[in-house]
Amino acid sequence: MNPKQAARLKRRGRIRKKISGNAPRPRLSVFRSARHIYAQIIDDSRGQTLVAASTLSGQLKGKLSGLKKTDAAREVGKLLAAKAREKGISQVVFDRNGFLYHGRVKAVAESCRENGLEF
Repeated sequence: MNPKQAARLKRRGRIRKKISGNAPRPRLSVFRSARHIYAQIIDDSRGQTLVAASTLSGQLKGKLSGLKKTDAAREVGKLLAAKAREKGISQVVFDRNGFLYHGRVKAVAESCRENGLEF
């Protein structure tokens, strides 16, 4: 494990001590890899993923070609918020998973907020 990854995991541990999702207010977790971004809404009390979206989602297949990674992250946030509304989820706790709150992580969060999720 490289030092950068170790530092992220250390930050993630500090964050997860304080944050957990439950039935009325599940956790929105974001993971960013070099090419893709993944977001899921999790109920930690049951250990269950309620809603998930990523740049690999079938609904986004045609939309993402030619977009920058940040714009693709915005589309993922929009899709996740739409799926959450279908399931009746309106409030979430945001978990940035140790990543800094800027760029693609921020784009997902702001897009979810704009499309009806409350943090």
